[in-house]
Amino acid sequence: MDYKTFEPRQELSPLVKCYWTLVSPKEENPEKQTIVPDGCIEMIFHYGDLFYQYSGTGERVIQPRCFVIGQLTRPLEIQPTGETGVFSVRFHPGGFMPYATIPIKEMENNAVPLETLFGPDGKEISEKILNAKTTKQRVDLVEVFLTKRLTDDETKDRIIKSTVETILTANGQLPIDQLSRQLNINLRQLERKFSLAIGLSPKQLSKTVRLQASLKMLLNNQFTSLTALAYEGNYYDQAHFIKDFKELTGFTPKEFYKDNFAMSKRFYGSE
Repeated sequence: MDYKTFEPRQELSPLVKCYWTLVSPKEENPEKQTIVPDGCIEMIFHYGDLFYQYSGTGERVIQPRCFVIGQLTRPLEIQPTGETGVFSVRFHPGGFMPYATIPIKEMENNAVPLETLFGPDGKEISEKILNAKTTKQRVDLVEVFLTKRLTDDETKDRIIKSTVETILTANGQLPIDQLSRQLNINLRQLERKFSLAIGLSPKQLSKTVRLQASLKMLLNNQFTSLTALAYEGNYYDQAHFIKDFKELTGFTPKEFYKDNFAMSKRFYGSE
């Protein structure tokens, strides 16, 4: 399996976190892979074989070939059907807002085809990316597409931008009422703005960011015990840590470390 990340051009960097590619040969008995919520919306192009996507009830569907996956509020299980070839745009939290053509909340846990979101333009960029021969060509094509659709730099609400930056800086550990006081904005107003722009509440994003910080410490062996890991993440106690961890990954910390370490290390080791 070959996983690589690439930086966006400077003018897109406030919105786009990175581009990434994943290439892997066909496996005899491919295992399910668990995608953990990270607060980022992704634009996915399958130029290889497609993936199965499993619902919370275990129902299996084939993912579209080119789509945007909305905010995840639970672990997402996927499974390759053959040879893997994926090119993806990973947006910062709030970074997809200028491109949204439907309410972001409606995209939650869903894979929405690009043609549904962008009409003929979505079909055109899909065909161009799928027919491209190199990653550089794909990056160049998608950056032209994203730049053309970015008509108003002020579309990204400054309150939202400031809130996201504060949550990320604090690793999700700042209480939401304290956050609203710090930014001098009514809590309900903040939650309404956040839901429209991000697709998550400030509390949900904070929970996701805090879990991601703990998860990376777990994967990099930067802990002495689960109690110490919970303490470092500023959880109330170990039970609170385990509850949030299982909600967002589908596993307890011990189970995740044992069963998903090798796969997760590929995705988180270089970030």
